[in-house]
Order: sequence, then structure tokens, then C-alpha cells
Amino acid sequence: MEKKIKICFVSPKAYPVFNPACNSVFGGAEVDIYHIATELAKDPAFAVSCIVADYGQPVSETIENVRMIKSLTFRESQLAGAIKVWQAMKLADADRYFIKTASFGTFLTALFCKLKKRQFIYRSAHTDECDGTWIRKNRFAGLLFKWSLKKAALVFVQNQSDKLNLKKTFMIDPVVIPNAHRIKIDEHKDRKHILWTGRSVASKQPEIFIELAKNNPQYQFVMICQKATNDNNYQRLAKLACDITNLELIERVPFSQIHTFFEQALAFVNTSTAEGFPNTFIQACIASTPILSLTVNPDGFLEKFDCGLCANSDQNKLNPCLQQLLENFDHYHTTTRNYALENHNIEKVVRSYILHLGN
Repeated sequence: MEKKIKICFVSPKAYPVFNPACNSVFGGAEVDIYHIATELAKDPAFAVSCIVADYGQPVSETIENVRMIKSLTFRESQLAGAIKVWQAMKLADADRYFIKTASFGTFLTALFCKLKKRQFIYRSAHTDECDGTWIRKNRFAGLLFKWSLKKAALVFVQNQSDKLNLKKTFMIDPVVIPNAHRIKIDEHKDRKHILWTGRSVASKQPEIFIELAKNNPQYQFVMICQKATNDNNYQRLAKLACDITNLELIERVPFSQIHTFFEQALAFVNTSTAEGFPNTFIQACIASTPILSLTVNPDGFLEKFDCGLCANSDQNKLNPCLQQLLENFDHYHTTTRNYALENHNIEKVVRSYILHLGN
């Protein structure tokens, strides 16, 4: 019997995506890890594990054929947390360790792989990681991040722009693999609202969506906004939202239930200053929902594939762009879904991972 390839994903905040009963914060990076891990686990050539934080679950359990290994809590010191993650990586005993998002954990994983002679694999989560912005903002951590990337056997990015930036900044030639989701059956739901969803981090600028709702009282708006880790301004944001009568604020929706909100949306709005390739864009397209983006438009895909409009960082353009989207909803209803089917079906995308990880 041929030996399985053992791959371990290091993603402490991913557990709530795997287990919807866990009511804790997660982001797009964790959603991406969940899809890659669970889809790879369907292939008999791979044995897949994932190191997650301590949410009170067993030390080790299996969810969707992925072995979940408990590690740190978010209440202890960085040193104590690092020791627990290191112990979890030893317990996983994998051939390859895969991490997404620039952090101290990236360096820790790369160091473990160097010392234990295992393969280190990195996937970018944000444009800032590729164009040098993250390094400039985090000097010491940036040096560790740069060292880690140089030790990577494989580096994956989400779009061509990130590939070019990473190649220019780090002299590394990464592989482009888009984020992907399972494509659900297209159910025709009544369209009720204009949607925003994300964490309450400053870079996502949720207050701009609140202002958009205020300026368009004729429409219903829904903002699903998880309180970000260590966010001390969430109550102020919630107060702003609650003062707008045509805006409903929902603090959290389990990942398994979020698709319904996209299916019921007339448009999805993104107000972030920068991202890699938002999973929410893919979720919107799967639900045949057009996208209105303030700034983020990876590789110009919104216009290229007719999936929506970008205001090119001009907040004054959001209102007219929204009106244009809504007037042409029937057109975008078709083009968005076709784009998702062609480019972001996890069953197709995972073949690219298997091609690179199976060697």
C-alpha cells in the first residue's frame, strides 16, 4: 500500500469554520483553509490534519476526514502559545506544513520545518503581504516573514497581481491558485437587501457601508459584522448602525448559514482598503449576486468577467454605482454565477493543489 502524503494546516482560528457550534470569530483565510483541507481529505493519497486553537474541544478529533489538533489559547503569552503550537506540529508528524496569513506563526512553522526537515508551504492572504506593505509596517516581524518565505518549498498566491508583486519584492516566483468554494445549487430566493459581511477591523471600513445605508433609505441593508479580536470600538460601530432604521446589524452568522444571506441580496458591498481575493466575492458570485467594491478589484475581474462595479476608491461613486447595479440586476444575475462556476469551484481548484502537493 502506497504511503499517504501527510499534510498539516496551521490555522488556529479555523476551528469555528469546521465546527459551526463553536461561536467564535474567523476570517476569509480560515474559510480558504477549510475548503482546501476538507477537499484534499477526500483524496485517498492524502492524510490531512489541521492545528487549531483551544476552544474547549478534545485534544484530537476528526471533522470531515480532517484530524483537528488542539494547541494554544488566545489568553496566554506568545511564548506559551508558541510552545503549544510546536507540540501540536510534532503531534501531527506531517511531511508538509501549510500556513496562510503573515504572522509570528509563519516564522514558527517555517522554523519547525527547517529543523525537522519537513516542507514548509505558504499561501498569501492579503495584498499587503506581497507588495512589501506588511513588512514596512512590521519591521522585526517583517524580517522573520521574509526569512520564512525564502525557506518555503511552495508559495501560493490568490491572483496575478500578487504574484508579480511577490516576485518583485521577494524574488520568489509563486503559484497562482484562486480561492474556491463548493458551488451550491442555484436556488431562486426573493431578493430583499443590500449586504455587507466581514470582521470589524479598521481596514474593512464598515462605517462606509453604514453611510451608504443612510444615504439610501429606500432600500434595506444588512451588515453581518463579527467583532474582531481586540476590537475596543465595536460598541461605537454598533451604535452607529442601530441609528439607521433601514439597516440591520447581525454580529455573527455561522459559516454554514451565510449563503442564504447572499442568495437574498440584491448586491454585495465591499468597503475594504485592500485584500487578496475576498471569499465574500466568490460567495456573492455563487449566489448570482452582483458586487459593488469601493477599492478591491483583483486583476480587474469585476469588469473583465462582468461581476459588478468598482468605485476606484472614490466613496462619492458608491451611490451611482449601486443604482447602476440594481438597474442591471438581471444581467449580473447570470454573469456572476457563470464566473464562479468556471473559476472558483473547489472540485476544480483542488486539482491544482494536488498537482503541486502530490510531488
